[in-house]
Amino acid sequence: MDIMKSVMKDADPEIDSLIQSELMRQKHGLELIASENFVPPYILQAQGSVLTNKYAEGYPHKKYYGGCEFVESAEELAVKRACELFGAEHANVQPHSGTQANMGVYFTALEPGDSILAMDLAQGGHLSHGHPLNFSGRFYKIIPYGVNRDTETIDYDEVLRLALEHRPRMIVAGASAYPRLIDFERFGDIAKEVGAYLLADMAHIAGLVAGGVHPSPVPHSDFVTTTTHKTLRGPRGALILCRDKYAADLDRNVFPGMQGGPFMQVIAGKATCFLMAMRPEFKEYAAQIVKNAKSLAAELGGRGYRLVAGGTDNHMLLLDLRGKGLTGKEATDILGRVGITVNKNMIPFDPEKPMVTSGIRLGTPALTTRGMKEKEMARVAEIIDVALSESKDPAAMDRVAVKVRDLAGSFPLYPELQKGYYF
Repeated sequence: MDIMKSVMKDADPEIDSLIQSELMRQKHGLELIASENFVPPYILQAQGSVLTNKYAEGYPHKKYYGGCEFVESAEELAVKRACELFGAEHANVQPHSGTQANMGVYFTALEPGDSILAMDLAQGGHLSHGHPLNFSGRFYKIIPYGVNRDTETIDYDEVLRLALEHRPRMIVAGASAYPRLIDFERFGDIAKEVGAYLLADMAHIAGLVAGGVHPSPVPHSDFVTTTTHKTLRGPRGALILCRDKYAADLDRNVFPGMQGGPFMQVIAGKATCFLMAMRPEFKEYAAQIVKNAKSLAAELGGRGYRLVAGGTDNHMLLLDLRGKGLTGKEATDILGRVGITVNKNMIPFDPEKPMVTSGIRLGTPALTTRGMKEKEMARVAEIIDVALSESKDPAAMDRVAVKVRDLAGSFPLYPELQKGYYF
């Protein structure tokens, strides 16, 4: 560690300083962004390994470069473990991000101009599900579905009606801001009824699926995509699962269709991530994520915060802050001042603009990784409430900041990592 620190500090003291500052931010704050987590030390080691030096275009035993005998074995392990973990017929572990995973599926199953039925971003969907500024909205005809105005849950009858009316080539099931269970079986039935492909984007809930606390989309879907961070607690990257009959076309559309050389250090981290997710302790971790989210939701609800969809079944919750006289942007800024990281988020039928919003999104994966449980969620709810209620009182905010730091300090993050480098 000391040698690497010396090398980095000498090479680029400005970046070295920023790395140290980020380590301190993570150690001393409370991370409540639903799409973030803390990877275990072995993932940091994989990503900082000599595998980063190897170019490995192509697939195992069909690589374009020499010297790939070890990295292609790592890729084979990642593929095998992904299929075993999720019960899939085929896996491609090369996509660099969730958006690129979705791109690989679209390029495999669709032609430009084909129609996709997908969840509206403003009601919980994702940019790569058809936002007009994203490639998905530019290349394909998007038919948005949303949630019921009264229940704020997916209106499956409306999904069926839209599917029958428009006969889309593909239906996308999945969300980036939806706190309830997704009925993938129902989506599968609808897709079959209209002859559409079903793509399940489980990026947010993959760890919960692996841990057995959320229904799996794999049996009901033609394609499944996910990131490997978030609830899976692996490296930043992505994964595509599909049926064998699509495997050759899918692989061709990932490489050479849209990517060049894969990141072998990340693929090695993915392989280890999948292995760890098959262990009993990961099931306990996934279950605790959900327990913590439910506890945090109940505590905040008891303090007068309105929960979108009435609560949560997964790792995240959405708060409607209009009753507190705050926007999502204001709340994000206030909580950031005391060391709590959240993100502003639109709520269904939000009257505010996307860069302002009426809500915030909270998630429990990172705090659960640190070892926090339900009683700590009660403390987190209290801290959030005091910060948002007394944000104009500097003394009160100072006291809240101390509580944040004390709580974080009670659950040390990377205690063996003092200088920002795991060597």
